[in-house]
Parts: sequence; structure tokens; C-alpha cells
Amino acid sequence: MATLLHRLGLGAVRHRIIVTVVWLLALLAVAFGAVKLSGETVNTFRIPGQESTIALDLMKDRFGDASAGATVQVVFEAPAGQKITDQALAGTVGQSVAAFGRLPGVVKVSNPFDKQNPSVSRDLSTALTTITYGVQPSEVTDDERTAITDALARAHTGGLTVEARGEALSNPADIGGASELIGVVVALIVLALSYGSLVAAGMNLVTAIVGVGIGVAGITTLSGFVQLQSTTPILAVMLGLAVGIDYALFIVTRFRHELRAGKDVESAAAYAVGTAGSAVVTAGLTVFIALAGLSVVGIPFLTEMGLAASATIVVAVLVAITLVPAILGFIGKRALPRKLRNAPPTDNLVEDGRGFIKGWATTVTQKRVTSLILAVLALAVIALPFFKMETTLAQRSPEGSTQAKADAIIDERFGPGVSGPLLILVDGPNAVTYAATVQKQIATLPDVALATPPQPDQKQSAALITVIPGSGAEDQKTVDLVHNIRDTVADSDGAKVYVTGQTAISIDVSQKLNAALPVYLALVVGLAFVLLVLVFRSLLVPVVGVLGFLLTIGASFGATVAVFQWGWLSQLVNAGSTGPIISLAPVIIVGILFGLAMDYQVFLVSRMHEAHAHGASPRDAIVNGFRQAAPVVLAAAAIMFAVFAAFVPQGNDTVKPIAFALAVGIAFDAFVIRMIAVPAALSLLGRSAWWLPSWLRWLPELDVEGAALERKQSLPEPEPASV
Repeated sequence: MATLLHRLGLGAVRHRIIVTVVWLLALLAVAFGAVKLSGETVNTFRIPGQESTIALDLMKDRFGDASAGATVQVVFEAPAGQKITDQALAGTVGQSVAAFGRLPGVVKVSNPFDKQNPSVSRDLSTALTTITYGVQPSEVTDDERTAITDALARAHTGGLTVEARGEALSNPADIGGASELIGVVVALIVLALSYGSLVAAGMNLVTAIVGVGIGVAGITTLSGFVQLQSTTPILAVMLGLAVGIDYALFIVTRFRHELRAGKDVESAAAYAVGTAGSAVVTAGLTVFIALAGLSVVGIPFLTEMGLAASATIVVAVLVAITLVPAILGFIGKRALPRKLRNAPPTDNLVEDGRGFIKGWATTVTQKRVTSLILAVLALAVIALPFFKMETTLAQRSPEGSTQAKADAIIDERFGPGVSGPLLILVDGPNAVTYAATVQKQIATLPDVALATPPQPDQKQSAALITVIPGSGAEDQKTVDLVHNIRDTVADSDGAKVYVTGQTAISIDVSQKLNAALPVYLALVVGLAFVLLVLVFRSLLVPVVGVLGFLLTIGASFGATVAVFQWGWLSQLVNAGSTGPIISLAPVIIVGILFGLAMDYQVFLVSRMHEAHAHGASPRDAIVNGFRQAAPVVLAAAAIMFAVFAAFVPQGNDTVKPIAFALAVGIAFDAFVIRMIAVPAALSLLGRSAWWLPSWLRWLPELDVEGAALERKQSLPEPEPASV
């Protein structure tokens, strides 16, 4: 692989004008496609084939768009000492309800004072109305959201308290804002400090932005043909920016080392791609495996997110091994600090000023038992909250928002079950007749506060029953109620019973995701273990890397639960709301964090392996490899941490816990696992760390360190033949 990449890098730097123009044309092409062909993203999570999803589609077919469209619940609360049914207040509410019905996109508005189906609290202080749109939440336009917001503002008359909640009020996750800018600025500062050259730092950043631009624009273009989750572009930005900067950092750092060793610009760029580029390809492959592996769990929206994000990784790798050497050909020795551009060549590839790094490696390897125990214990303690993690698909409203206020009023006046109603669909020729029996059965079940009379469709082929649980949507009692209905209420001849509604969908998706997590974790760990065995031709080095990753995952989840579920220090990160973690977060975090953790394992240990292959003793190989790789890994981790952390205070409620978990996970993995635990563990293992059983010697050698290139360079020049 190193020889092939060396040729690719040499071709890129020699034909740098053509390579640069091709990448710029690719960026313009996908940007044009994003502008002209992009479509709407969705903010709902569904898994085809599940009972709740099948029933939702049947409801839309039997009862029309109003049964499955986006909704807004508006709550009217009377002033203290008054009743909402008083003539003056009731008239004001009626006027507002009528105004809601005239809003664009609205297909139905319930009347809270309807005699057959009233929505007034028992103490007559509060009324509740539901506004229904004819489309899904992601299809509600900005103009329609503005119209409902303005109408809600006008409803605050006569001393009424008016609050609203519902998916139609929420915008899909957006790309843009301060998050990306903060990450880019911090990355530029770290790069400038690492390189000592603004030219090299700017070049590194520009190539990464080109890769991110192509990846995200490609995803945006794809949204015109495939329905994608609204969080997919944001994940692509976070990942693409982080790995794009890091991969270029590794190649540029090796390029600078080769310049210092006396190579010319073209040779240095080609050698950097052949050596550091091999590690980049290997690391990128681990991230690709982790993200593309999301398709194995059988959840379509995760498959789409994983494949889209993995495509961004592929672009980042291609940019690193082609565009980066091309740009290096343009800037040449300006990649070095000014004082080193004309310095004499040196065989020492470790730059001056690394005394602290050498001292750190020496201390960790000397006190290896103590270092390893302290690192493991620290992360194990942080991981403890993980065992109390709860998940849900329902997103909590930010504290102080109208949605949160509406939740509080409804829970207090109507009961927590009103926030998460269940819909029972009875479908078939005998549905209307059998629905009455179903309603009576459900009404007798535990934790059922109310089961409304069946509402038939126009063709009398289906009936709908609304069930109000006695507990909230996130309560375990509600989960048990869903399963109890499915187990207790049987189908009959000519009538099939379904449990659906947003609460049931959330429960089904969450349980599917939780069940898929162990399978997915075993898959990506297994595949990456095989890859690391091929890279290092060792069994114990991959074991150390995988065990370190499991500690990283545990600590990352533990910190996320403590902040976003328990509320510890939540104000410092602007968590917005606290409660169960969104269900899709653990699988996504595992996939991304595993790939990035293996990046650091490859870059750090490959230098140790390289030193060991050159004859250094096991401990000297660890120290020497650590001196060369640790500064780059630390800079890369600082950049990744900054990029992910920038999305925490400004991101939406779906992205915040994911970004936080990735940021702290990167910090734990780079600064604790790779800087302490890995060198300490490898030092304990000694020569056995690089042991490979004889029955596995047939495995191919990936040559990440570029040994083939070194052998080629060490061969004597052939003498000219005599004539």
C-alpha cells in the first residue's frame, strides 16, 4: 500500500495544477447540484414493518391526512380565580380557535368545548385544542410556522395564558451558525501553533473545507432524491471537518519532517503520502467500517445516516492523499517556519522542544503499572452513570420555551398521559362492530386513564380509539401498557387491532435501537480488530486498542448521562433540557467514536511499530514512537474536541448530546487512553506485544509504516554498464 500511495502522491504533486482544478470543479459541480436539486429533510424517525408504522400508514389511508399530519396543541389557561368556561373567556377562546382554522396548511382544529368530546380540565381552568396540518412535520413550511406563531401571539388577550407545543412548531436541524465558525477558528489556532506557520495552517484548513464542502453538498443534493434525516448534514459537517483537518495534519507533519531530512519538495510530498498517507487510509477505513456498519442493524434512517457520513470520510481521505500533496507542491518550504527553511538537513525527525513529551513517555513506561491502574480507574468511575442510562425518541422541550410551559400546564391540569396518547386502530370489514369490544377491554387494563369511544371512518372499514395512559410518555408504565394491549387484545375475524401514535412509535424505535446496539458493537469491533491485526501483525496490540475503546465509550456515555439525563453541570453546556437520552444517540456515538479512536491507535502505535521494526528495544520503541506521534495526535485531538464541542452550546436538542459525547470521548481517548493506558500496557507486554502466532503468518502485510519505501531507498544505485 505504501508504494502505491507513494506513486499517487508523486503524481499529485507533479501534476498539482490539474489535481487542484479537478477538485475545485468537483466542488462547484456538487454545489450547483445542492442549489438546484436539493429536497426537504425529515425530523421524524420511523422503522418500516413495525406495527406502529404500518398502522400509521393505514390511518392516513382510512381517515385522510388529518389523522397522521403534524399537530400543534394549544392550551388556554384562565386567570387565577376564573374558569375557562366563563362566557367572556370561552368567547375569546372560540375566536382564537376559529382563527387557527383559517391558517395556511391547517386541515382541522378541535373545539375544546365540543359537548361530545370536550377538552377542558376537571377544575374548568384550562382548555386544550389541537391544530392538525395535512403534511408531515418536515413538510410544514416556514411561512406556515410564522403564521401559527403570530396567531398564538394574538391569542394572549383577556388575561389568558396561551402556550403551545407540537412537532409542527419545530424547525428541522439546520446547518450553519456559530458552531462551525468556532470550530474552524480553534482549529486554525491549534494548527498555527503546531506548525509555526500560518501558510501551512491555512492550507490544512482549506483542503479540509473543500472536502467538507463536497461531502455536505453531495448529501444536500441527495436529499432531492432520497428522504434523509435532518441531522445527517450536521453529522457530516462535524465528522468531515474533524477528520479532514486531522488527516491533512498527519500528512503535512510528515512532509515537514522529510523536508527537514533533506528531501526536495516533490520527494517529501510523495514520501509523506506513502507513509503517513498509509496510516490515513487505514484510519479512514476503520471509520468507514464503523459508519457503513450502521446499515447492518436494519434501521433505514440509520443506514442512510451511516452511508452519508461514511461517504464524507471517503472524500476526506481522497482529499488528503491527492489534493494535500498537490497544494504542498505549491507552498513548498513555506510549510516550515521561516527560521527552519534554510536550516541544514537533520536525520532526527523529532522536532526540537519535545522534552516534555519524551519525559511523559519515559515516566509512563517506567511507572507503567501505576499509570495503567490510575487511567483505568478514572475512566471506570466516570463510566458509572452509564448503567443508569435511559433512552427515548421523544425530544424534551428547552426549559423556558412555550413548549415546556405547555407541557407543564397540560401535565398539571389534564394529567401526564395526555402528553403521550396511544391510538388504537381497528381495521377490517368488522372493525366498527369489534371496536366497541376493544374499547371496553382496554378501559379495564392497568394505567389506562381514559379510552374514548371508537370513531369510525366514512367507509365504516376502520375505527380509531384514543387511549390516555395514567403515566407520561417516557414512563416505564406506558411502555408496559403498550405491550399489555398488544398481548391482551386479540384480533377477530374481519378486524385487526394495531397500537400506534407517536408514543408507540417512539417505544418501538427505541427498543429496536437498544436491541441493535450490542450486535452493532460486536460487528464493528470484530471487523476493526481484524484490520488492526493486518496493520500491526500482532494480536495483543489490537486487543489493547479495543479494550481502551470500550473504556472510552463507557466514560463518554457516563459523562453524557450525568449532564444530559441527570442535569449535572447542564447549564455550563447550555443543555436546554434534561431527561432520557435520545434513542439513536448511542448507536451513532459508538460508530463515530470507535472509528476516531482507532485513528489515534493507528497513528500512535504505527510509529512505535516502525521504531521496533528498526531494531529498537520494546521500551525504546514505545518512547521513540511516542515522541514522534504524540504531539500530532494531541493536536489532532484538540482540533476534533473543538469541532465537536462547538456544536454543544449552539446545536439543537438532537445534536447536543451526540456532540458532547463525541467531544468528551475524544478527550478521554486521546489524553487518557492513548497517552497513558496504551504506552503503559504495551510497556508491560514487552516483546509479546508484537507477537503473531505462526499459524497467522500468512496474513498479508499492509505496510502502514512505509517499510517498502525505505528498502527501496536503501538499495544501492546500479552502476552504469561498461560499453
